[in-house]
Amino acid sequence: MRENFDVIIAGTGIAGLTTAVTCRDRGLSVLVITKNERAEESNTHYAQGGIIAAAPGDSADLLARDILEAGCHYNNTQAVEHFARKGPDLALKFLVDTLQTPFSRKEDGSFDFTGEAAHSIRRILHFEDHTGDTIETALLEKAAAIGVEIRTGYTAIDLITNRHHSRDSEELYRDPEVLGIYALENATGEVHTLLSRAVILATGGLGNIYQFTTNPASATGDGIAMASRAGADIINAEFVQFHPTALFHKDIKRFLISESLRGEGARLTDRFGKPFMHKYTEQEELAPRDVVTRAIYEEMTTQGSEYMFLDLCGHYSGKEPIETRFSRIYGTCLSGGIDITRQPIPIVPAAHYFCGGIRVDLAGRTSLKRLYAVGEVSCTGLHGANRLASTSLLEGLLWGYEAALDIAKQAENLHKITGRTRSIPDWEVPKGAETFENALIFQDWKTIKLTMWNHAGIVRTHKGLERAQADLDYHAHRITRFYREAILNRDIIELRNGVEAARLIVGAAMHNTRSIGCHYRKS
Repeated sequence: MRENFDVIIAGTGIAGLTTAVTCRDRGLSVLVITKNERAEESNTHYAQGGIIAAAPGDSADLLARDILEAGCHYNNTQAVEHFARKGPDLALKFLVDTLQTPFSRKEDGSFDFTGEAAHSIRRILHFEDHTGDTIETALLEKAAAIGVEIRTGYTAIDLITNRHHSRDSEELYRDPEVLGIYALENATGEVHTLLSRAVILATGGLGNIYQFTTNPASATGDGIAMASRAGADIINAEFVQFHPTALFHKDIKRFLISESLRGEGARLTDRFGKPFMHKYTEQEELAPRDVVTRAIYEEMTTQGSEYMFLDLCGHYSGKEPIETRFSRIYGTCLSGGIDITRQPIPIVPAAHYFCGGIRVDLAGRTSLKRLYAVGEVSCTGLHGANRLASTSLLEGLLWGYEAALDIAKQAENLHKITGRTRSIPDWEVPKGAETFENALIFQDWKTIKLTMWNHAGIVRTHKGLERAQADLDYHAHRITRFYREAILNRDIIELRNGVEAARLIVGAAMHNTRSIGCHYRKS
């Protein structure tokens, strides 16, 4: 099936939905697709801590300083200044005034701003520890109210570009442009040719290329891989941030223990109950994530332990009961037999956030015409070598909003593709395509995850990265051949994207011999 829209957006997190709502408000036809069966399934949905907003006593200069310090001054200063100047006010204007998002408040009705590691002031809005899903719900309700079309179960396969796909030879002499997306309808196996005047990638991160991650299962690096294949610039791919504290439990996977627990007094301890962060930094538990992660990793290695502990009971400084302030964490841990009001929480570091991505400017424009990227899939340069806590939701909101304004402003120019898309062919299924066993896909994923965890994870070495590169090159060749011979499904598409994303990270990590931020090299 061939369809035409003004705007196509891949991804239903805060970045994608903010772009969609803002574009639709300005009269553009918008299609949002997600490979998941539920629109709310995204990294945003699982975000616990909160979002930076304009807080009493704060300033753009102070926020910018904190971002630069956490990012090891590797940041794009223009992006940092833009974010610090415009972002906090937009959070209140868009999320509170427009969407009526019910953030937690104090008894006097003022917002209950909380603090997190490496922030010099309490500036983070939250709704208990359900911030992400609260924002996600508000955005989906707004999108439905104004007529944004959202299709679930649609897996993006590849970006449609004039040079790669057009049958009109004249397109070879034009600058590369993105004209749409080929998308698989998971339920039927049909591949749709979705054409548009602008495409926005808001596909989130890539945590699932690692053995341990806080990300949902859908975070497989799809947007990064698609953009790279289309020729877009990818930068800072070596900077993968590991969250210090994911729940270590045999039955509960991918569950993050929010940094805000440490902001409210929780202490990191070893298996004997002894605190250890004072040995690594004066900031102790409130040090930047890369510092805390490596401290935990070092203690685990030294003691031969698979995990450490985060102890909230007896150290909690908040006013609300723990069961209320951290209701999701309390309930999830309790379901696994851990009462966080009485017991320390077993934790392990896990792949959490991709600080690199598709290079974009202040309006979310990539190096390819008509292609925008917003949220975690993009690299604005805001985070530098390490992300400051609670910046990611606001980055997605701000750049999603800015991208939509730019698209609306460029509407007349975008209309110039009318007629050119007729030369774009529909998807062709290769002759002799066959169905492959899921066991083969599972085995390849297991290899990718272990390779990345062991050789391109928290601590990296030249020899380890060389080994990872060789192994991934071998598997990428096999997987590409596998992909070309297969009847497509979501699993095969994700595997193809995952190995490509892994190769991008390893290549960048080998190139950058400087140990900085969350890219830590021993040699």
